[in-house]
Amino acid sequence: MNVSQAVEKRMSVRAFRPDPVPGAVVREILERAAKAPSGGNLQPWRVYALAGAALDELKAKVAANPFGEEPEYDVYPPNLWDPFRTRRFQNGEDLYATIGIPREDKPARLRQLARNGELFGAPVGIFFCLDRKLGPPQWADLGMYMQTVMLLATERGLDTCAQEYWARYPKTVAEQVGLPDDHMVFSGMALGYRDADHPINTLKAARDPFETWGELQGFD
Repeated sequence: MNVSQAVEKRMSVRAFRPDPVPGAVVREILERAAKAPSGGNLQPWRVYALAGAALDELKAKVAANPFGEEPEYDVYPPNLWDPFRTRRFQNGEDLYATIGIPREDKPARLRQLARNGELFGAPVGIFFCLDRKLGPPQWADLGMYMQTVMLLATERGLDTCAQEYWARYPKTVAEQVGLPDDHMVFSGMALGYRDADHPINTLKAARDPFETWGELQGFD
């Protein structure tokens, strides 16, 4: 599989099979992803991968606190504006349509949202953290590391779902993984094998055409 094929195949999977992923494979992916670029080679990522009893314990703590905790940052800006608001709205509508949940069925939507805390049934949860004193450029570096993890996972026949949902549980995750106080939780990621028969995995989020967001200048 080449890079273009991995980019095309990668998607946010929201229903996984329970099949375990060997720890050696997870470690290989995380280590190889550290080739991702970072400004000044700061390598700002701090990463924890959980499976088995450790992951079950974390999921139990989240289930016992469905309302979450005070997040350390806003995943989305308040009063989101267009075109971002429309894109987010449409993505949500498309997602819930795959599993037959209408917009007015708020309890069903909340139950699906809570599936994030179960990592959608994935056998591996990865948590990405960084030093609190680092700034937006290092957050971008961490994002590049995460993208590299996702593409390497795709190459290995695995699937992922990046989950900023875990920003709602900074204290719980930090306690579970033993995160130093001077670090913060940025995001989680579900890792495993997709349930190809689940309708939610038919969604491939739409992308705007190049003309909407890009320009070429100075070319022949």
